[in-house]
Amino acid sequence: MTMFSRTDMSLLGQWWQTVDRWTIAAIITLATLGAFLIIAASPPIAERLSLDTFHFVGRQVLFLPLAMISMFAVSFLSRVNIRRLSLIIFSFAAALMMFTLFSGAEIKGATRWVNVVGVSLQPSEFIKPAFAVIAASMFAAWRLEERFPGYLVVLGLYGGVVLLLIAQPDVGMAVLISFVWGLQFFLAGLPMVLVMGIGTVFIFGGFAAYFQFSHVRERIEQFIDPQNSDVYQVSQSLEAFKKGGVFGRGPGEGHVKENLPDAHSDFIFAVAVEEFGMIAGLLIVSVFGFIVLRGLMRVFKETDLFVQLAVAGLLAQFGLQAIINLASTLNLMPTKGATLPFISYGGSSLLALSISMGMVLSLTRERPNSKFTSRTVWERSKL
Repeated sequence: MTMFSRTDMSLLGQWWQTVDRWTIAAIITLATLGAFLIIAASPPIAERLSLDTFHFVGRQVLFLPLAMISMFAVSFLSRVNIRRLSLIIFSFAAALMMFTLFSGAEIKGATRWVNVVGVSLQPSEFIKPAFAVIAASMFAAWRLEERFPGYLVVLGLYGGVVLLLIAQPDVGMAVLISFVWGLQFFLAGLPMVLVMGIGTVFIFGGFAAYFQFSHVRERIEQFIDPQNSDVYQVSQSLEAFKKGGVFGRGPGEGHVKENLPDAHSDFIFAVAVEEFGMIAGLLIVSVFGFIVLRGLMRVFKETDLFVQLAVAGLLAQFGLQAIINLASTLNLMPTKGATLPFISYGGSSLLALSISMGMVLSLTRERPNSKFTSRTVWERSKL
């Protein structure tokens, strides 16, 4: 039984019949789990910082409805308007990233945050989905209009974004954006010479980051040789997994949140497994996998190159961010500081992810009578 009749031609009725309701349900499930886990994990941290016990809970509850409204609002947009929205977000986020270099707040040696109307935001979180959509649009235009140098435009934008990220510095974010950009370039059909050239640049860039940035070098060395390094958070996280076992210690019975400074953000998965067990942890992982695979299955039916590249890039960002967080928590890779999508505390991350998934929902909506192709999206967006 559906909420709206198939004969309902209203905007809301058409949206309900064409949007992927299973993906919406999965995202809401993650957001709900995140809210409960922040209630469990954040009070000890707030008390250690001499804040109100539910300080972080209140802030997350404030951002969560706004994030969900943003996701649903974006999912109503047409493909042309998704491209226009990405241009607007990219422009504002890039401007704010430049502003942070001069007036941003320095936290843990990095200048990534800026105060906007009394709210602290991380502009680089918003530039991720916007850049993925713009890159998809330029690559699609390049393949359709051979004389249009779309890949050169994207190359210039990519270079500017990476330079801004390195200046903050945020090497982890630069690596994430580089991976997604390279994936989209590959899917668009870049020449093999460029494949080898980009691969070589990435390798040398990794070595340069290791020698240039002390925090990158320290994290890699801590991962390689943990015996001679301070790996307190990782060791506490692994201990939480051991104590949680299969079924967990019970809601509110975990102790890792009392010891980890980032238990409500980067290491919230450890809190989840300690209190609810390995089975709950596997269920959370399966929801992430479901969202990515579901989106890819729907976009495989598309003939629009722009949609294929945009959705692939957005889902790659979403999935890779989850993998980085989980792998860091399990000590399978050096810690990066990535949040677990829709679960970790963080207003900027939550809003940016909601916009990103709203774009995925919009681009994967069923359009059986649509006459739009990559060419028409490109041509109409130039008006």
